[in-house]
Amino acid sequence: MVPPLDLSTHTKVMIAPPRLNLRRNASYNNYEKAPLSSTSARFNFNHLLFSPPPSPSLPALVPRPKKSPAKALIARPSRVLRYMLYLITLFTALYFARLAFRNKDSIIAVWPHFTTEEFEMVGQDAIPDFPTPIVVSHSHSKSKWTMSIPHHYDFPLTVEEYDGMGSKCREVSAHTRELRGKAPLSDEDKLNYDAVDEYFVDVYEAELYGLLPPVAHGDTTPKSGHFVGLNWESMAGLPICQSSATYVLESSDAGLGTAVMSMWMLYGLAKQDGRAFFIDDSRWAYGQYTDIFQAPPVPDCRPPPRHRMLPCPAQAKHLVVTGTTLKDVFPALMAKYHRAAGTSNNLRDLMGLARSGYEALFKINADDQEYAHNRVQQLRKQAMEADSAVSHVPIIGLHVRRGDSHPLEYQYRNTYIPSEVFLSKVQELVGAHYSSSESHEMPTNQSITIIASDDPAVYKQPDFSDALFAQERIRLASKEAAPREEVDKNVLHHFKDETLQWEGGFFAPMFWNLGFDRKHNGHANGASAGRIEPPSEQTIQLRSYMGRAYMLDLAVLAGASDKIVCTVSSMGCKMLAVMMGWEDGIEKGGWVNIDGNYPWGWMN
Repeated sequence: MVPPLDLSTHTKVMIAPPRLNLRRNASYNNYEKAPLSSTSARFNFNHLLFSPPPSPSLPALVPRPKKSPAKALIARPSRVLRYMLYLITLFTALYFARLAFRNKDSIIAVWPHFTTEEFEMVGQDAIPDFPTPIVVSHSHSKSKWTMSIPHHYDFPLTVEEYDGMGSKCREVSAHTRELRGKAPLSDEDKLNYDAVDEYFVDVYEAELYGLLPPVAHGDTTPKSGHFVGLNWESMAGLPICQSSATYVLESSDAGLGTAVMSMWMLYGLAKQDGRAFFIDDSRWAYGQYTDIFQAPPVPDCRPPPRHRMLPCPAQAKHLVVTGTTLKDVFPALMAKYHRAAGTSNNLRDLMGLARSGYEALFKINADDQEYAHNRVQQLRKQAMEADSAVSHVPIIGLHVRRGDSHPLEYQYRNTYIPSEVFLSKVQELVGAHYSSSESHEMPTNQSITIIASDDPAVYKQPDFSDALFAQERIRLASKEAAPREEVDKNVLHHFKDETLQWEGGFFAPMFWNLGFDRKHNGHANGASAGRIEPPSEQTIQLRSYMGRAYMLDLAVLAGASDKIVCTVSSMGCKMLAVMMGWEDGIEKGGWVNIDGNYPWGWMN
């Protein structure tokens, strides 16, 4: 018989002490191959209850060898990489914090892309590498805009780059208002051309506040452009102008009169606004300015860095104006002039501004000036000695424009004013002169008629056979066509170019292609067709002669004539009115227009 089991001595169940190592140990656990997943059927808690006690720690008989730093790097490269990453992150954060404190605004570059005729606003994080207006801000609530021109960009910009720049400025200005949550400008505000754009930042201020990169110290950027009459060595000690206006003599318009009249107007506006005035002839189609005119007055200050000379807006401290951009900035400049002067007579104000430019700038080169003076004195003397019955016979000047300029009057819009109209007006003016004479001398109908034209054939017309040339120093003569030779059609002959005649007046395509090989003149406008090769020296010299002849004609007509008959559709006619002045030309009737009943106007 088996004795009963005595449980009296086992009153307590063995419980693992708190210091018991609860880690899974393969040497004490028969279930080392069991999965650790809680869903395993073989998982139990026996290893928690019956794990053996931890073995006591015994002192090491031999001290552990110390690890060298090199082995530490090899053993744990992750810790070194972490430390390096921490250092890089720290230095990067410090750099950007310093940059943020120095430059309080960040830059958002916005410029138009011309894939379509509408503007597409594209945001960028860097300054563009081409001239364009941009928006600068650190938040949409403080957006402003300025003009960005790379420091090393050529000056002046090309005609294509200047063209449309005013539209870009207006578009970016409107976009800035939109970013600031402002309503678009009303029609009344748009008509107020001289209103200051409070969100525009000039380049100098943008550089000062860190919105644009400043000019580096010791910058050796070459002084690009050619400012007429400036001597950089003598101007080295002069300060930079506070404000300036620079007229660039380059345009897609071949007419010399338009360029000169625009220059006169801008000079008058610049002087009224207290701006220094400069002229750049780097790429003028007529050559160097001093070949036709004397150098303009030199200001007592230096031009600013080229990237600060902006084509828009009109409130820019240093404004650059070309024949292409004048239409964008002229209304604002004119409105500011009217507001400052308190006047509203547009025609008289326009002529007054142009007159101030004429008096300061219209000084043809020394040789031509001497010739024009002697020619005027000769004509005046001839008028006094023409008839013994009167002390002075009237001198009537005729300016006959042909070529690509057609009259404004409807019936002559596709042709030219007939010579009979000019002669009838001359007879009318001569009769009015003698009828209004207060002297008791015997009246006569004698007069002196001087004529200037861009068409050499006009001088040969029978109606103008008695007229005198305004000047004979430089004449644009047409070459008579040589008689055609009789050749045998059955024999091959060398090609001979036909005789090229300058007839019919001034045409822009003929001007642009002057001096070029006829085999390469397929395009009507050689300049705007993107010709790669620059005009030759001979071509520039021929163009310069044309410009000198044009200016000599105007100088003699304005200096010697008592009355001038011309067509207001011609820019030369408008210039003659300016040269006569408002009182003598307009009020006293010295300037007579026979092209309809249109008044004098510069931009009509």
